Amino acid sequence: MSGISELALDPGVLAWIARIEELSPELPGLQSRDPLLRRSAERRLSDLLAVDAVLPVPDGVAREDLFVPGPRGPLRLRRYRPESGTGPLPSQLWLHGGGFFAGSVDEQINERLCARRALDSGVQIFSLEYGLAPEHPYPSASDDAAAALDALIAGGPRLGADPARVGIGGNSAGAAIAASTVLRLRGRVPLVHVDLEVPALALHPVGRAAEQAGRSWREEFAWVAGLYVGPDGPADSDASPLDADDVSGFPSTLIFVGEHDPLRDAGIAFAARQRTVGVETELVVGAGHLHGTPGLTAVFDGARAWQAQHAQELTRAYRSAAPAA
Repeated sequence: MSGISELALDPGVLAWIARIEELSPELPGLQSRDPLLRRSAERRLSDLLAVDAVLPVPDGVAREDLFVPGPRGPLRLRRYRPESGTGPLPSQLWLHGGGFFAGSVDEQINERLCARRALDSGVQIFSLEYGLAPEHPYPSASDDAAAALDALIAGGPRLGADPARVGIGGNSAGAAIAASTVLRLRGRVPLVHVDLEVPALALHPVGRAAEQAGRSWREEFAWVAGLYVGPDGPADSDASPLDADDVSGFPSTLIFVGEHDPLRDAGIAFAARQRTVGVETELVVGAGHLHGTPGLTAVFDGARAWQAQHAQELTRAYRSAAPAA
């Protein structure tokens, strides 16, 4: 939590930070440079934190695991469908966070937030279990996302998805993968919306927020980025969306960044680039937010406001798209 001690933070956020500091000594893998040990420790920490910090899965949402063809075998999708919905629904493919090497659709924070967002927005959410680095470096996760989008559009009736109202979104590293996927699919797959939450849109530090985060954060970020792109570097500039040669051709895009997030300025810069080339872009800067605080819906009023606005923006975006005939 380097660089935040001088900030005036909400008591709920401070309690979350204190809980991290309490639990971390019990999870030595959090400091490991072995990505598999680190992945396991981070999952354990995340689930312990979610018990008290994230509102539980609400009633009124049906959850089901489905499988679609992928480039390396079947891909697992966890579908969150509002029980009040009938017929084919507008549908979002969602990519969880986790620094490119960790995270899962089974993680409690993802379960709880995806279910509530589906209920509040009326948008069916498909959370994708994509391939993680370093076993599956770029563009493997993007290939998985592309295959899942193809399945949602081509196999809509079986999945309960309206093929004319399909979009993509993600949190943190998942948002970076989502943006990379759109860059690679432009002109081939019709999408109605892109949703980027606290996105890692550059694979290098950008701006004052990253500078203020300190040296240890920058070293950590470089390690994570190296896992993602592999020892030989990325195959193309789309791995780091802010650095892509061309960011035109996106559908309507929503970008949420945290005021005190080291990734903030890359997100703001990406929004500016999109607007320059005519992409309809909504940028929201969450006041008082750190990178991990938008999910603290049980302890932080700001997180509940963030998630409510997020759901409202999805409702508006997907309702504005014409359903399939």
